[in-house]
Amino acid sequence: MQFGVQFFPDVRPEEKSGETYFQEALDLAEEADRLGFSHIRIVEHYFHYYGGYSPNPIVFLAAAAQRTRRARLVTGAVLPAFNHPLKLAGEIAMLDALSRGRLDVGFARAFLPHEFRRFGRSPDESVARFREGIEQVHLLLSQEDVTHRGRFHSIENTTSLPRPTQRPRPKFYVAALNTPDSFEFAGRMGYSVMAIALVADKMRPLLAAYREAWRAGGHPGDGEVMIAFHMFCDEDGERARGVAGPLLDAYLRSLVEAAADWLDGRTSADYPGYDRMIAKMRETTAADQIASGAAWIGSPDEIIAAIDRTREAFGGFEHASLQVNFNLMPLSAAQASMRLFAERVMPRFAGADR
Repeated sequence: MQFGVQFFPDVRPEEKSGETYFQEALDLAEEADRLGFSHIRIVEHYFHYYGGYSPNPIVFLAAAAQRTRRARLVTGAVLPAFNHPLKLAGEIAMLDALSRGRLDVGFARAFLPHEFRRFGRSPDESVARFREGIEQVHLLLSQEDVTHRGRFHSIENTTSLPRPTQRPRPKFYVAALNTPDSFEFAGRMGYSVMAIALVADKMRPLLAAYREAWRAGGHPGDGEVMIAFHMFCDEDGERARGVAGPLLDAYLRSLVEAAADWLDGRTSADYPGYDRMIAKMRETTAADQIASGAAWIGSPDEIIAAIDRTREAFGGFEHASLQVNFNLMPLSAAQASMRLFAERVMPRFAGADR
């Protein structure tokens, strides 16, 4: 089992500037690489302080590529709905070259109505735009002289440059949150999947559906799963919860605020049940997240026990992607947490395949 670090900016300009946030994030990325964390990952979101500092994960990962040597660099994830596949394919291959072949590419459908509205996109086209986009990016990365006529974008006799460093292309992940069809699509297509433990009670059947679809698609093995968790580790578990609990509560409030359009009665066939999911999140606290295993916050021994419970509850997974500087977590606290986790927790799971 491998552990990586995920960045999800959740700060307002009056709280922390973009310059400060990213200098701290790069310091943490360099530290994570030195400590043996397996990947560095960052989101794509827009306009709202929930994620909005990172409108282009490729830009941050290009900088992180120069500060790290071993960790994989993961887009977590790029959004085909808001990006032209010709531009996206070129940027992906450029980052693959800059990182000397350390890039894994996560794709997501997006789920915040305010982003669709501002980009002039319909959430009801989300699945179609996503699947066409990922297909066209795959073709552009793995083939030359590509022609593909889609519903949203057409490509005529085009060879994307530069060519990928990893052949035939970097590994693809599909981000999936709440919809079984998203997990089944990833498995059927032979893509790895990235999920979020915010819906911990649903993870086992969703991951089972992914692995079943993977095998049914004729792919070798059982697939590959990455799940995101909030993490804060301290020698004293109560102190860990005292530091990180209020910050996680603030993060959860910002998520609900950014997604609040789902609570005003709007629906979309591409997002079944999102109104109920966000309503449930509105009632969720840091204590609930810790109790369910969606957040690993506590002493090293408490976190080890939480990981064991989570692996059993979910049916196993290969990668944990850890948010270490959520909300206004001080840099020094995030660094100390990562160091303790690397020293006391990671060795416990070395060699575990899930």
